Amino acid sequence: MARSHAIVGGGLAGALLALLLARRGHAVDVFERRPDPRLRGYEGGRSINLALAARGLAVLQEAGLGEAVLQQAVAMRGRMVHPREGATSFLPYGRVDRECIWSVHRGRLNLLLLEAAERAGARLHFHQRLNYVDFFARRAELVDDHERRVRWIDFESLIGADGAGSALRAAMQRHIDLGERFEPLGHGYKELEIPPEADGSFRIARDALHIWPRGGYMLIALPNTEGTFTATLFLAHRGSSPCFDELADAAAARAFFEREFPDALALMPGLADDWAEHPTSGLATLRLQHWHFEGRAVLLGDAAHAMVPFHGQGMNCAFEDVAALDRLMQEHTDTHAAFAAFEAERRPNAEAIQAMALENYVEMRDSVDDPDWRRQRALELRLAERHPGRFVPRYSMVSFTRTPYAVAFERGRVQRALLVEATRGVEDIDTLDLAALDGRVHALLEPLPAHWLAGAA
Repeated sequence: MARSHAIVGGGLAGALLALLLARRGHAVDVFERRPDPRLRGYEGGRSINLALAARGLAVLQEAGLGEAVLQQAVAMRGRMVHPREGATSFLPYGRVDRECIWSVHRGRLNLLLLEAAERAGARLHFHQRLNYVDFFARRAELVDDHERRVRWIDFESLIGADGAGSALRAAMQRHIDLGERFEPLGHGYKELEIPPEADGSFRIARDALHIWPRGGYMLIALPNTEGTFTATLFLAHRGSSPCFDELADAAAARAFFEREFPDALALMPGLADDWAEHPTSGLATLRLQHWHFEGRAVLLGDAAHAMVPFHGQGMNCAFEDVAALDRLMQEHTDTHAAFAAFEAERRPNAEAIQAMALENYVEMRDSVDDPDWRRQRALELRLAERHPGRFVPRYSMVSFTRTPYAVAFERGRVQRALLVEATRGVEDIDTLDLAALDGRVHALLEPLPAHWLAGAA
């Protein structure tokens, strides 16, 4: 049965959902507060690089857009670690070449999704800021701040894909306690750029996510198709040294980079301008106890579960939200039942990846340079080779399969405990009794279902 839906937010999740619903014959209107990026250029205000993993790519492939997206992406096959001293080292993400993540440009991907949604029949409306919702009359007020006009729309269901600062979530909160908890990390980030060589080639290895781990902070760099890298400094806002408050100007930033990231500084001739022009942004985790208001409104993506970016899963999780909501809205004729089923299915998984993203910050900025962690990682890969489909590293479950996040989180805890116990006091993993470890693996872990592992193929 065809329905009418109003989607608040024309970013990645909103545009993809509009595409899927419109293809099913539903009437779909998308209301985006920003101008049309096809006319004005992309005005994201956030990271231009995103990491596309197998689960997110699978959703795009099911939508018929996988190949088009990959044509605009750069494969990253592992982490290139830049220590304070000594040579760089490459840590592959997986055991085989196909186990990689893809660096994609947020703006270009958004344009591709918007165009596809419009071709499918979705109506796109820009400069439309949600100002007020009468949930019981199913009417909403939208303000065009550009033309200084106000309009009212009627809706059957209102879907919030409008990000961490969701206006729809704020409107829902006036009628129902969503159990909102906003947890700032205390760390922020600033984006910088590594330009290409004069001939347009990459200055450093293009097939890696580069990390400069420094314990309580780090610098990372992701490749772009045009030969540049988007570098991001993650650092405490204040209260520790170093912190952003201590880096008040470009001169202080340069001195900091000379001390902590000299090899990266050599790649950044525009550091001073980037530092002055690019804002320092915050990082936080958003947790909600309720994602929907009866059958009238529902939240997804960052509007429901914003997370820190250290597992590169925000977009991937949002795309899985979209696929799940699309499926459940076809399975349930009643929107209240569909929204309740959506929350029940997706909230445990969102909470799991939020926790793993916070843990991955510690791993990226500190553990990758720790000898104990490296031994555990070496044993992890060896056990994965001995028990394919049964002992699957947590990072691999998250990035290269469609294993639900909640399952990956729990299995990861079991596996990590086994690795820590097995390597405690051990200098060389070749001395371990692998037959005994095989028995432990079989006792603790059942094989993962084949359809979850299909994402790695």
